[in-house]
Amino acid sequence: MDSFSKLKVTECETPIVTVDLDIMERNIRREQDYFDGLGLKFRPHVKTHKIPELTRLQLEAGAAGICCQKLSEAEVMADEAGATDIFIPYNIVGPKKIQRLAGLLERPGLVMTVGADSLDAALAANEAGRLAGRSVGVMIECDTGGKRAGLSSTEAVLELALEIKRQCEMVDLVGLFTFPTELTQTPAFFSEAAKKLEDNGIVPRMFSGGGTPIQWQVGGLPYITEHRAGTYIFNDKNTLGAGACTVDDCAMRVICTVVSRPSETRAIIDGGSKVFSSDPWLTGPAEAKYTFGLVLEYPEAVLAAFSEEHGTLDLSKCTERPKIGEQLTIIPNHCCTTTNMHDQIYGVRDGEIVREFKIAARGKVW
Repeated sequence: MDSFSKLKVTECETPIVTVDLDIMERNIRREQDYFDGLGLKFRPHVKTHKIPELTRLQLEAGAAGICCQKLSEAEVMADEAGATDIFIPYNIVGPKKIQRLAGLLERPGLVMTVGADSLDAALAANEAGRLAGRSVGVMIECDTGGKRAGLSSTEAVLELALEIKRQCEMVDLVGLFTFPTELTQTPAFFSEAAKKLEDNGIVPRMFSGGGTPIQWQVGGLPYITEHRAGTYIFNDKNTLGAGACTVDDCAMRVICTVVSRPSETRAIIDGGSKVFSSDPWLTGPAEAKYTFGLVLEYPEAVLAAFSEEHGTLDLSKCTERPKIGEQLTIIPNHCCTTTNMHDQIYGVRDGEIVREFKIAARGKVW
């Protein structure tokens, strides 16, 4: 991490995305200590920050490896963070991506594992292994309630596992994974799938769950051997709404300035959808569904709407209301998408900017 000329946050031009370094470092340490105490492997998902320096901090804290969502992200983290154990929980599809996965496999000392929920994806991984001349790890994705990708029956898991064993000589079938971990459905699914696999001579080595909101509840769940989480490093309004953190655990703060007060109950800030991202994915209570962030100075204010360069604050519930020129500190709904909107974020200690972090994997979505 390069040093940065000390500058008070209040002296900065806005909008600017900051991270409180003391909070972030505490989040990293607490998370790792928690999973170490449970005897579970912890694999941070670096799509949240996309910053090699922060990946190194997570690995130095004791992470078992990292999780990347796309090949381009993995390439950055292998090159710039020195990651040696990468899991991509995503189906690798298409000849160009097969070649790029093969390129990662050719790197000395790099252990690569990818997800698959079809024989097509497993055969693609197998072809990458054949091109690289070494095996590639595969985890079968299971739908245990998330209703996204993944196999939704244990019979389908067994069928795919048997076909992988029969047709994919360059694949090391590592185990099963899911997202998000469901407290009842995930252990039951993994248990039933494991029995069927073992009855057919296949013994999974890993059962990986995921999600920041559920992380504090996975202790003692049967069959879970690894957990993946990303948002925890910064936390956000979604995590706050889910009860998985407090405001004091939220490291990412977007600083904006009030640039207009068109009415008594409305303020306009200089951060819109190009600053925050209007990602609607929310895990919090009903009230979180109509606000895009938490304004720390005016918690009753509702960040109600975005255009590209404008954010609209509904002040109707506020007893005190901001003035033009006033800076506001906002915890965004979703820190992961906010990160990907920017070229850099700034590390803060005691109200001063002390470091600049280049978001090296920004836009790496292919």
